[in-house]
Amino acid sequence: MKKKWYFIAPAAILGIFLFLFVGGQVVMLLWNWLLPPLFGWRMITFWQALGLLALCRIFFGGHGWHRPGGRNFRHRMQERCGGMTSEERERFRQAVRSQWGALRPLATQKGSSASGSRQVLRDLEKPAARRDALLLSREGK
Repeated sequence: MKKKWYFIAPAAILGIFLFLFVGGQVVMLLWNWLLPPLFGWRMITFWQALGLLALCRIFFGGHGWHRPGGRNFRHRMQERCGGMTSEERERFRQAVRSQWGALRPLATQKGSSASGSRQVLRDLEKPAARRDALLLSREGK
């Protein structure tokens, strides 16, 4: 059994260094190939690429921490709410609304219909309308 560990530990260490080398090279080559010609940014070295790879891992990698059951949230909520009566379900909705605020879909807001909400969405796709809607929402607060 101990002989197996003597082989696995150096192989794991070599694999980590190989992964870092290949990852750094890939990031460096892609950066130097795409960003200087497209945006005029400077070229980077291998060590800068390795730092960028580490930053991306920190920001987007999750550090290997996963919330237990995070993927099954909808399924768990359906199981919990499936046995509720309509009165219990309404009390639950009221409690959520009081804590998080009433979030209504566009179609249920005053003066709108389902087709009107589609028109509102189409209008919000335009940059000026999006900017105006943002300004109006800030003024309303």
